[in-house]
Amino acid sequence: MSDGGLAARIAGSVGAFDAADWNALSGTDNPFMRHEFLTAMEDSGSVGAGTGWQPAPLIVSEEDGPPLAAMPAYLKSHSQGEYVFDHSWADAFERAGGDYYPKLLIAAPFTPATGPRLLLSDETYARPLIAAAEQLCLQNGFSSAHATFLEPGQQAIFEDAGWMLRKDIQFHWRNRGFGDFDEFLGTLASRKRKDLRKERSAAQAEVEIVRLRGDDIRAEHWDAFWVFYQDTGARKWGRPYLTREAFDLLGERMGDAILLVLAYQDGEAVAGALNFIGPDTLYGRYWGCTRDIRFLHFELCYYQAIDAAIELGLDRVEAGAQGGHKLARGYEPVETVSAHWIADPGFRSAIEDFLERERAGVASDRNYLSTRTPFRKG
Repeated sequence: MSDGGLAARIAGSVGAFDAADWNALSGTDNPFMRHEFLTAMEDSGSVGAGTGWQPAPLIVSEEDGPPLAAMPAYLKSHSQGEYVFDHSWADAFERAGGDYYPKLLIAAPFTPATGPRLLLSDETYARPLIAAAEQLCLQNGFSSAHATFLEPGQQAIFEDAGWMLRKDIQFHWRNRGFGDFDEFLGTLASRKRKDLRKERSAAQAEVEIVRLRGDDIRAEHWDAFWVFYQDTGARKWGRPYLTREAFDLLGERMGDAILLVLAYQDGEAVAGALNFIGPDTLYGRYWGCTRDIRFLHFELCYYQAIDAAIELGLDRVEAGAQGGHKLARGYEPVETVSAHWIADPGFRSAIEDFLERERAGVASDRNYLSTRTPFRKG
């Protein structure tokens, strides 16, 4: 594919590109767009053959030149691990005699975190990159293309290109310049403040908690966390998305951007939470445990994340998908956005009608949730 001296091409992996070239486009603001993260998914076998996630990154460049724009994309044969649920779309399209899969997904694998999906040296390359994704679908008979968890600055780019926007809700914590956790607690209503203190006290009385970064994370820590992750993955998804090797590679390649929180009881690691660190955001990703300890989930995943964000001077914590229970812990409802391109005109029209109705419901839910935050009124 070419356009006015620009050429678009697809590769079999992000690893096919030089790390410096890729990271020059992705920047360092979002850890999940870095060459290190995406190639850890590939090299560990978490994506690739047999997973239903076939890497298909797209780039735009001048002939034989370095990439001017890139898009982390995957050919998907299912909809698992995406956190933007389109199973009903797939069922409807296939009942009508169509093949919904494969589809093209533009995303960070297994990661419901907002970020750029168009990695650009200049914004003028955005439309050629989006056009290349559409052309790839048309040429190969793919039903659709989807870009999930778009950062706000790129939502209008997709919408202007004719993609349909879909909205949902996550719960994020905002740092309002707090000096410590107690200062954050001071913004809560009295009863809520007492509840959080009781939860923290109960959990911390049962375990010793350590936070690890970089070279402090050793193989035995990943071994312990792998056990926790497998348990959670088996209960939520049927099988874990990431392989054991993925954690070793993530630690080796981007340990500076990882915060691993572990809880020990009688000298044994019994629970853990994995976070990624960006310049202004802490991203909560995975959690698991081998012992049922009251309030430990809240302590490791939410309160320790708040503590760490305050200490690191970060603006917010993104605690992952779903979870209305986060609301009572000081996490506020925020809008997330995905963009969708549908090849079949009739199916596209049906999806447009669906999204219009869904948006009204999501807006109503967010307005209601915003009235249920635990902060002091007035």
